[in-house]
Amino acid sequence: MVHEHTHEDCLLLVPIFKTLPEKDLETLSQVVSEHRYQSGEFLYHAGDEADALQIIAHGQAKVFQIAPNGKEQMIRILQTGDFDGEAALFETKERASFAQALMETHVCSISRSDFQKLMVNSPELAINLVNAFGQRITQLEQQNTEVTTSNVESRLANYLLETSAGLNQTSFTLPLKKKDIATYLGTTPETISRKLTKLASDNLLENKGLKVKILDSDGLSMLI
Repeated sequence: MVHEHTHEDCLLLVPIFKTLPEKDLETLSQVVSEHRYQSGEFLYHAGDEADALQIIAHGQAKVFQIAPNGKEQMIRILQTGDFDGEAALFETKERASFAQALMETHVCSISRSDFQKLMVNSPELAINLVNAFGQRITQLEQQNTEVTTSNVESRLANYLLETSAGLNQTSFTLPLKKKDIATYLGTTPETISRKLTKLASDNLLENKGLKVKILDSDGLSMLI
């Protein structure tokens, strides 16, 4: 399914840009590039130059590294509204990780050169960016707290609903293996299996292996 977004829609997903004056938002939207990735395609590879801010307008992508033994090490999942590469707007560096689409994913990006030109003429943009860095640190601290304080069932329910929304389907195959979901949610594959079984016994979903059918999205939402 094709999801249509204007350039301004993409920008407004990111806290950095939400409070910009309309004229600055319009100017910035003119330098936004759009890319669509099919499931399995790479947004970027380790070793690529990190030279742009990327915004997930719709979809889901996993960010991972390859360990010396050749195995993937999950770092995080980019969901609709997430952004990646803000540090690339200020310095030239190489990517240390890979990002791979888990479903059809629409990405908006702004190159470092275009962004820096605009910053010269927009003090508000520079201030918002500094504030956004502070917000990102706070968000990471909150995420770490959630892993230790919120229950796995709640985090799993949220992941399932986000994945369903990204695919625009209530019946789907999980795009990640259970071990990767476990890494993302800060638990074990065995716990993920047990929680899926419990959600199924509560008639919130049907589950067989990696296949899931959400039966009661409102019920799942109440767990979050």
